[in-house]
Amino acid sequence: MTSPTRQRSKILYGGDYNPEQWGEETWSDDYTAFSEASIDTLTLNVFAWSHLQPAEDTFDFTRLDRSIEQAVAHGKKIVLATATGALPPWLAHQYPEVTRVDFEGRKHVYGQRHNHCPSSPVFARLSKDLAGRIAERYAGTEGLIAWHIGNEYGGACYCSQCAAGFRVWLRERYGSLDRLNDAWNSMFWSHLFTDFEEIEPPNALSEHWKGPNHTAFQGITLDYLRFMSDAMLKNYRTERDAIRDHDPDTPATTNFMGLFRPIDYHRWAEDLDFVSWDNYPPGQQQFPRMALAHDLMRGLKGGQPFWVMEQTPTITASRDVNPVKRPGVLRAWSWQSVAHGADAVLYFQMRQSKGACEKYHGAVLDHAGRRDTRAFKEVAELGGEFETVGKELTGGRTPARTALVFDWDSWWLAESTDGFNRHVKYPDVVLRYYEALWQANIDVDVVASDADLSGYDLVVAPLLYVLKGSIAQRLEQVVERGGSVVANFWSGRADEDGNAHLMDAPGPLSSMMGVRVEETDSAHPGETNPVELRTSTNSPTFSDAELVMELLVPEGAEVMGTYQSDFYSGRAAVTKNAHPSGGEAWYVGTDLDLSGVSWVLREAAGSHDLVGPYQDYPDLELCVRVVGLQRFSFVINHSSEARSISIHTAGTDLLTGRRFVKGEKVGMDSQAVLVVREE
Repeated sequence: MTSPTRQRSKILYGGDYNPEQWGEETWSDDYTAFSEASIDTLTLNVFAWSHLQPAEDTFDFTRLDRSIEQAVAHGKKIVLATATGALPPWLAHQYPEVTRVDFEGRKHVYGQRHNHCPSSPVFARLSKDLAGRIAERYAGTEGLIAWHIGNEYGGACYCSQCAAGFRVWLRERYGSLDRLNDAWNSMFWSHLFTDFEEIEPPNALSEHWKGPNHTAFQGITLDYLRFMSDAMLKNYRTERDAIRDHDPDTPATTNFMGLFRPIDYHRWAEDLDFVSWDNYPPGQQQFPRMALAHDLMRGLKGGQPFWVMEQTPTITASRDVNPVKRPGVLRAWSWQSVAHGADAVLYFQMRQSKGACEKYHGAVLDHAGRRDTRAFKEVAELGGEFETVGKELTGGRTPARTALVFDWDSWWLAESTDGFNRHVKYPDVVLRYYEALWQANIDVDVVASDADLSGYDLVVAPLLYVLKGSIAQRLEQVVERGGSVVANFWSGRADEDGNAHLMDAPGPLSSMMGVRVEETDSAHPGETNPVELRTSTNSPTFSDAELVMELLVPEGAEVMGTYQSDFYSGRAAVTKNAHPSGGEAWYVGTDLDLSGVSWVLREAAGSHDLVGPYQDYPDLELCVRVVGLQRFSFVINHSSEARSISIHTAGTDLLTGRRFVKGEKVGMDSQAVLVVREE
C-alpha cells in the first residue's frame, strides 16, 4: 500500500479540524486562513461519535457531510477518522460494562476520553459498525488520503471481561499450564496454577503491593502488559478491517505517542500502513528526546517515513506549567521532524475549542480567529517553506550506520523488578545514550531487539534487560564482522519470561563482553562514585556514576574505566573486549552521566568514522535524508546562542537559495535551520 505522501510528493501540512464544534458562519473565515498558511491537509471527525450516532439505532451524517463537502470544495486533502476516540454518553449508560475498571479495582462510570474496556464485545461491535458505515459512505471521496483509526490508544482495564480475555491470551501464548507455570516460576509462594480460571489480572487487589511497578510476580505483570497492548491492537484491527471491506486501498494509521510505556509499538507496526505520532515533549529543551522519538517512530517500519499527526503551535494544556513556544522554536522543531523522516507535519488543533479541558490548548487560530498573531504568522511562514521546498524531500530515507535497540519488555521488566534500584528509569537511560550519539551528529536507527543488525557498524543496546530470541547471537555477529556493540548495566539479566539466567551476569552476553558481574551495588539519587575513563593514548576523563554500580571482573576484556571511591575503588566499571576481526564489545557497568556516556560512545564510534563534524557544538543537530541518489543535510541550531560554523559540505540551502562551499564560515542564529542539497 503506497504512502499518501509519496502519492502527492509534498510534505503534508495542516491538522485536526473540528468544525462541528463551531457554527458554520466561521467556516469560510477558517478556510481563508488555511489558504493563507499553505495548509493543505485536514484531519476530520476524530471525536464526533455522539454527533454521528446520537442513539444506538440512529445515525446522522449531515454535519460530517457538510464538513467534508467544504474540505473538498477548498481542495484540501482529508484524513478521515473513525470517531471512536471517545465514547458517547448513551453507550456507557446503556452498556455500563463498556467502561473500565482501574488498577485499584474501581469501576468507572462515564467520563473523560480513554474510558472503554478494550475487551468489551459491545465496544467491538459498535465501533466496528460505525467505522464500517463511515468507510461505506466516504470511501472514494475526492482528496481522501488516509484513515485515522481511534485516537492515542492507551491506558489499561482490569475488569472481568479483561480477565477472561487474558486467560484466552495465555492459553494461546503458552498452550499448557505446565509451560505457563514454568514461565512465571509459580512454585514460588505456592502459586502453582491448576486451571486457567484461577488466574486473575495483576493489580492492586492481587499481585501488586504498592503500585503498578511493585509486583510479586514480574512474569504475570509482564504478560498482562503484553495482553493489554494486544487487546487494544485488536480494537484497532477490528475497525481497520471494517474499513477495508469498503476501501481496501486508502492507507490507515493511528496516532502513537512516542516514548509511551503502556503500548509496545513494535507489536503494532505491521498493522499500520504508515506510522504517525503526536509530538508533545515534556519541556522546552527536549530536542534530543524528540529526535529519539522521531527515530523510534521511523524505525517501527524499517526506516519508512512517518507523520507527525499532532503538535502544538504554541502551548499544551495538560501540564502543570504550559510555556509558550519561543520565536523560531516551532519552525526548528518542525524541520527537525522532517530531518528525521517526517513526510507530514500536522497540528492539534486548527481552531481553539471554546470549552472543556483543551480550550486553551494552542491552535493555528485562536478564539478570535486572528491571523495577525505571532503564532499564526510563524505557522504561515513554515507552511510557505513546506510548499516551496517540501516536494524535494518526501520519501527520503536516513542512511544510518548506527542502531540503538529499544525494547518495551526490557522497559516493563527493568522497572518492575525488585532487588536493585527503583530510581532507574528505562527511558532516561536510553535517552542518555541516544543524546550522546545525537550530540556527536551520528545518524541513528532506533530498532526492535528482533531487527536485522547486519547493516550497522555500531549497535548500542542500553539497559537490554531482557534477551529475546536470537538477539545475543546477532549482537555477537556484529562484533565478529568488525563492528562495535555497547551495552550497559543490568543487560542480559532475564529471559523473555522475566526469569534470571542461571549463569553469571550479563548472561548470554558474557562471552562477547569478556566480563562477568560479581556484585551489583545501588545508591540513592545524588550519591555518586567518580569513574576514571582512560585509553593508553589519552589523558583520563572523569565521569560521575550513580544509582547502579556493578563490580566487574574482566575475563579477557580490557579495563577502560575504574571506580574511584568506596570499597571497590580501582575496580573495573567500564570494559572493552576486542575481537580478532577488529570488532569491539563495550560494557558499561554503571549509570554514567552524559559526559561519560559520550566518552564511551565516541570511542566506540571512532574506529568506524561515525562522529560528525559538529561534535564540539552542543545542541547543533545534523541529520541526513537521501531521496533517490540525492543527499540532503539538515543543520539546526537548537542553542539559545548564535554561532558560526564551518559548513561540512558543498551545496545549496533550499530555504534561502544560498550556495555553500565546503568549509565556508556560516552564521546561524538561535533556532536557525539549513536544508542543504549536497553537491
